[in-house]
Amino acid sequence: MTLRLYDDKAGGTLIERQYPNTYFITDGDIKECITHLKPPYGNGFYHEICFENVHIGFGDISLKNKISLYFEADFDSVEMHFSLKGKSSAVSQNFDQKISFESDQHNIIYAHQMCGQMEFDGRELQMLEINLAPDFFKKFLPENSELFNIFRNAIEKKYSCLIHPDHRPISLEMYQILNDIMTCNRKGVFKRIYLEAKVAELLLLQLEQLFKNNPLERSIPRKDKEKIYAVRDFIINNLHKNTSLIDLAHQAGTNEFTLKKGFRELFGTTVFNFWNNLKMEQAQKLLLEGDLNINEISDLIGYKNPRHFSAAFKRKYNVIPSTMKKMNGK
Repeated sequence: MTLRLYDDKAGGTLIERQYPNTYFITDGDIKECITHLKPPYGNGFYHEICFENVHIGFGDISLKNKISLYFEADFDSVEMHFSLKGKSSAVSQNFDQKISFESDQHNIIYAHQMCGQMEFDGRELQMLEINLAPDFFKKFLPENSELFNIFRNAIEKKYSCLIHPDHRPISLEMYQILNDIMTCNRKGVFKRIYLEAKVAELLLLQLEQLFKNNPLERSIPRKDKEKIYAVRDFIINNLHKNTSLIDLAHQAGTNEFTLKKGFRELFGTTVFNFWNNLKMEQAQKLLLEGDLNINEISDLIGYKNPRHFSAAFKRKYNVIPSTMKKMNGK
């Protein structure tokens, strides 16, 4: 199985992989490699993780200009595609339409021996792609839906297509799992078990959302949706800050009502529940994997009073921080 990504104008190959053999790091059942991108293509990285039936790739790239690359793949794959930031599009002789993604969108794609052209745009480009062997994917596909039966039939007839013509918004639960996958630092068989579980959980959320067939984001004007996503990005990058809802709305150029309503529609929760969940997840990770004490962790995620932090943590995980820290033997 070979994948090749190249620049036809420059005459250079950017990435060429012989799956599952061409990897820089091998750790038991897990194979990994990291490709660092440099000018003129951009600055950043693309990290690949491979094990039986599953290939995970995620990248974070800064672009100065739009780039156009060609690709060739001689194998079949079902791709769980998550566009976190930036814009991308692909044209292939196997598809009857141009496939374009913008920030915060996902879909599932069946690709049969693709070859074509891809374009990437946006100063920041972040994505995560999970490619599954088609026979492996079909084991997870429910049989009580016309939508899924059509997609299953397309796979069997080797007809490249999207599982649904409309992309869906990436939910809060999906973002949390995507972050878990990208930041996983387990090794060997434990990493494989962890990632397999996360991929299955992520696929479940995708299929559930597609099955509901109710894209709530369409009720939100595009300009308001961009502002709500800007608030979400601010929260992710400023967990330690304490900012009022009014200030968040004003920073994004909207009002409190629009922010509250739109945030719940897009992410299924309130602004501050979203913020608190991220804080608690970061605290849990620091307790289990880091060397900071509870007071330091409390301060790091924006709690001035460690007791208030402990109470919030217990409400989330039903255990106090000191007890969880003992689970790590620290």
